[in-house]
Amino acid sequence: MKKLLFLVSVLVMIVLSAVGCGNTADQTAGNKELQEINIGLMPDIDSVPVIMAQEKGYFAEEGLKVNIQQFKSAMDRDAALQSGNLDGAISDMLAVAFAKSGGFDVKVTAFTNGSYKLIAGKDAEVNSVHDLIGKDVAVSKNTIIEYVTDQITVTNNMPENSLNKVVIPQIPTRLEMLQNGKLAAATLPEPMGSIAIYNGCKYITGSDELGINPGVMMFTSKAVESKKAELQAFYRAYNKAVAYLNDTDKAQYMDIVIEKSGFPAAAKDALVLPKYRPAGLPKQQDVTDCLTWMNQKNLIKQNYTYDDIVVDINK
Repeated sequence: MKKLLFLVSVLVMIVLSAVGCGNTADQTAGNKELQEINIGLMPDIDSVPVIMAQEKGYFAEEGLKVNIQQFKSAMDRDAALQSGNLDGAISDMLAVAFAKSGGFDVKVTAFTNGSYKLIAGKDAEVNSVHDLIGKDVAVSKNTIIEYVTDQITVTNNMPENSLNKVVIPQIPTRLEMLQNGKLAAATLPEPMGSIAIYNGCKYITGSDELGINPGVMMFTSKAVESKKAELQAFYRAYNKAVAYLNDTDKAQYMDIVIEKSGFPAAAKDALVLPKYRPAGLPKQQDVTDCLTWMNQKNLIKQNYTYDDIVVDINK
């Protein structure tokens, strides 16, 4: 009888040990440490949900470490992306298509909430788009800024190249030159557009009126393939930040946004943030309209489709 009890005890211990090992393996698999994500941001309102997700600890709640790098120009941001220093960035459809055309494969994983405004200098005798014919208008070359500017002229039935586009890549420099009267007008992203208006410059028109929304979040194909769980966690945290921004008085977070985003201090009073949308895929027309414009301008030779550009990371 003693031998039988001994054998039963041994068997029970073996079974319990095996179960324990199985649970440990399951826990280890379920709690697999996520890889770090490196993302580039620009000083615009598209970046605010990412900043708040970091500051409110939403990324940490998802077990994700996000390294945020700030850029003042799209050129510097794209160079960092192609050098391998970034996994992704707040960007636009044009930058995505240019990257792909140049042999650097990136994918759009979500739209953003960008807004772009054509603003005239406070002393410029400009009250409409037509008043800008032949005058200096600052843009950044081959970006959404130039796309929006061209779409504005097309919508207003103005001849091609009717504006004298002056290329100023860095957004703060563009704003400063506009406010100092060195330009007739400039196309600016938010919050720079609102700051210019707050400081006496004149709003002419913008992407919201035209129904243009080609701002996107893009990631390298390598990141999409090797960091799928990380990107899913990233967007869960992003959506928490969107809910926080939409439900909270901006007075509670604007100081943090200004400090972390690189917005001028004037943005605290001047800027009206949009109602942010949870992460989602861009509309097909927003993508194809940009691609068509780029093909017509011979900026790219490839005829990309929506599926060539956009990927659903939840599939």
